[in-house]
Amino acid sequence: MTVLALKRLRLTASERRRLLTGLLFISPWLIGFLAWIVYPLLASLYYSFTRYDLIRPPVFIGLDNYIDLFTRDPHFRVVIPNTFYYVGLGTPLSVATAFLLATLLNTHIHGRPVFRAIFFFPAIVPATVIAMVWKYLLNPQFGAFNAVLRALQWRTIPFLTSPALAKPTLIAIGMWGSGYSMVLFLATLQNVPRELYEAATVDGANALHRFWHVTIPFCSPVILFTLVTGFIYGFQDFTLPWLLTGGGPNEATEFYALHLFRNAFRFLRMGKASAMAWVLFVIIVVFTFILFRSSSRLVYYADAGE
Repeated sequence: MTVLALKRLRLTASERRRLLTGLLFISPWLIGFLAWIVYPLLASLYYSFTRYDLIRPPVFIGLDNYIDLFTRDPHFRVVIPNTFYYVGLGTPLSVATAFLLATLLNTHIHGRPVFRAIFFFPAIVPATVIAMVWKYLLNPQFGAFNAVLRALQWRTIPFLTSPALAKPTLIAIGMWGSGYSMVLFLATLQNVPRELYEAATVDGANALHRFWHVTIPFCSPVILFTLVTGFIYGFQDFTLPWLLTGGGPNEATEFYALHLFRNAFRFLRMGKASAMAWVLFVIIVVFTFILFRSSSRLVYYADAGE
C-alpha cells in the first residue's frame, strides 16, 4: 500500500510542467501572502515572548508579557469590561437595527429607492468623516443636538464627555452606520418565497406571526453571518472611538484596540502589544466558536431541508 501511495504521488513530466506553470502564475499572490500575512503572524508570535521597543534587539522573556497583562496592568482590567460591553451590546443592536430597517424597506412604500440610498449612505462614508460630523453634532457647547435642547430650555447632554454616556453614544453611532448589513438583509428578504407568506396568511397568521415564523428563520443564516463578522470587527474597532473620545473620558471608552495601539506606537512596547494581539485572537476564536455551537439549532438552511 505504501509503494502504491508513493507511485501515486509521483508526477509525470507534463504534470510537473503544468504545476510549475500554475505556481508561476500565482507567485505574486504567494509572495504577498508569505510576506504580508504569514511572516507578520509568525513575527508577532515571536515578539509576544520578547521585550522589544523597535530600537534595541528583542530580548526573550518567555510568558512575562502575558503575565503582565493579566496580573500587573491596571488598564487591562478596565479595557476588557469596556470592550465586552461595547461589543456585546453594540453588535446585536446594530444587527437588529439593520434587520428592522431592511424589513421596512422591503415593503411597498413610496420613494423606496431613495430611503434605501439614505440608509446605506453611512456605510460608504469614510470613518474619519463620520467621526468629525458626529463630534460636531454632539459637541456640548456648539453641537446641533444641544443647541436644540438649549432652544427648548432643557439641560444639555454631555454625549461624549460623560463616562456614563460615552459608550452608549458610540453604540448608537454604530447602529446608525449599519447600512452594509441592511443591504445584506434586504437581498435575503427578497429571496424569501412569497408562497410561504400566502400560506401563512391563509392559515390565519397575522403580520407578527409571519415575521417570527417565516421571515426570521429564512434570514437566520445571514443573521448569524452578520453577528459573527460584527463581533470580529467590534473587538478590533479603533477609528471611531479614537477620533471621537480618544479612550476617554476617564478611560470609559478605552477599548482593546486603543490600548493595543498605545502600547505599540506610543510606549513602543511591541512585545506586549503582540501578546495583546494574540490574546485578542483567542478571544475572537472563542466567541466565534460559541456563536456557531449555540446557533446550530437556531439557524435554518433552506437547501439542507430540501
